[in-house]
Amino acid sequence: MSTDKKDIRKLNIEELEEYISSIGEKSFRARQIYEWLWKKNAHSFDDMTNLSKGFRAKLSEVFSIQNIKVDLIQKSDDGTIKNAVKLFDGNIVESVLIPTNSRTTACVSCQVGCSLNCEFCATAKLKRMRNLTAAEIVDQVAVIDRESREFFDRPLSNIVYMGMGEPMMNYNEVVKSIRMITSPEGLGMSPKRITVSTSGIPKMVKMLADEELRVKLAVSLHSAREEIRNRIMPFSTKFPLNDLLESLQYWYDKTKSRITFEYLIWKNINDTQADIDALVKYAKKVPSKINLIEYNPIDDGEFEQADPGVIEAYTEALEKNGIVVKVRRSRGKDIDAACGQLANKSFEE
Repeated sequence: MSTDKKDIRKLNIEELEEYISSIGEKSFRARQIYEWLWKKNAHSFDDMTNLSKGFRAKLSEVFSIQNIKVDLIQKSDDGTIKNAVKLFDGNIVESVLIPTNSRTTACVSCQVGCSLNCEFCATAKLKRMRNLTAAEIVDQVAVIDRESREFFDRPLSNIVYMGMGEPMMNYNEVVKSIRMITSPEGLGMSPKRITVSTSGIPKMVKMLADEELRVKLAVSLHSAREEIRNRIMPFSTKFPLNDLLESLQYWYDKTKSRITFEYLIWKNINDTQADIDALVKYAKKVPSKINLIEYNPIDDGEFEQADPGVIEAYTEALEKNGIVVKVRRSRGKDIDAACGQLANKSFEE
């Protein structure tokens, strides 16, 4: 359902103060409203109990709060919780709570669908319909924090922008959301606990480095051989590996933060010795670590999990060359855990 009223969360604090003054209220009320919206994640003006009823009525006549709603929850046997999140306009995105013994991580979406066309990704099967606002991204974090406290008795500890969509293609709202999540006026989380995952758009990597947000960067690489990467990630023909590498070197020089390469391994696609050698050579050119990820199939026969021996060969070669490597097992196998699967199902129903 759409609304003609403007989402009040699209106003910054200065614009909010200006509006409050224009209707004859004291300017400090803007700070109170701001705290309700961003620190307390209020979804109704009625929640703002330190404002008079008359003032709340005035606000609701002019503004809306276009908050998200959890439309469907799937819980995995391994503890993973996946949310189908309904936006104010009826569109669906996903967010995921991933628990371990020591942390709880929120995986959040930044676009409805995706701007890119990676062949192996369920989200790519959905056309990009729109970008999420910063408020809709922050809402996902707040929901998962509540779920973490409810189901695991601890607050959210980490955030990854690794859900539906390419963060760099919704750059302004993603940056705004990070500033709000880390701000004392917002959720107050440490930026060192936030990772932005990108498929690799060199110009935007450099822009993010210049923001000095102190977040971490992950890059979905999946092949260090140009011809293979271009085949499985067609958009990358515009962004050659050498250009990506130069932007990552810039990132490290600017932030001193090591890059994480996310790397899925598939049978008969990137499972040869040549693929291993190319990754070792590429990773040695910039301070980095590797996450080798077990593939979660999306019912597409072209992409199959590689044999366990191939993952062992990758691990051995990387460690031999002094590169930190971790093998990430797929979570939530008993639910629609691959990014985009649950949203695809929701759109079909």
